Amino acid sequence: MWKWILVTCIACSAILDAETNVLAFAGSARQDSVNKKLISEAAATARQMGANVTVIDLKDFQTPFFSEDIERNEGMPAKARKLRQLMMKSQVIIIASPEYNGSLSGLLKNTIDWASRNENGGPSQDAFKGKKFVIMSASPGSGGGIRGLEHLRTILQDIGGNVLPQQIVVPDAYTAFDEQGKLKNKQLKLDMQQALQKALN
Repeated sequence: MWKWILVTCIACSAILDAETNVLAFAGSARQDSVNKKLISEAAATARQMGANVTVIDLKDFQTPFFSEDIERNEGMPAKARKLRQLMMKSQVIIIASPEYNGSLSGLLKNTIDWASRNENGGPSQDAFKGKKFVIMSASPGSGGGIRGLEHLRTILQDIGGNVLPQQIVVPDAYTAFDEQGKLKNKQLKLDMQQALQKALN
């Protein structure tokens, strides 16, 4: 009897998670980015939990650096508008952020800056408020990109995002993935599963 109840509860959880829209992307445009590998694994894990996951590549959404002059004269770039709409449709957003000089990449910061505006040329938290953010980083250094995640957390929280306390940090990233692009470290895989489970519940 107890086994039947347990199986039933797990099935119910999967059904609920299937209604959760997840957007996942790395803050890097580089083809062989270790953070893209990290996002790929996170997306696969979330799908296994029953979530509806959309993975995008920010190189397909690159826009001019945010400028109120561009915004006033040309409006919000079409790619920025599309990305913002994807964020607004999502309940959970997963970001794998590379660490550039102790902070996040310019590409990621510019993406966030545009997403924090609306189509009328004003500030907006619609793409962030009420969303759960899972942040992670892979870096060839021993710190795993943790300094950049501190900045990312501050930015996302400042514009209304609910950033989960647990974050995933992958040091020595060039040797952290196998030939299939999967994480080798079982504890990191478990940490990722736990963080995503909290986000999807």
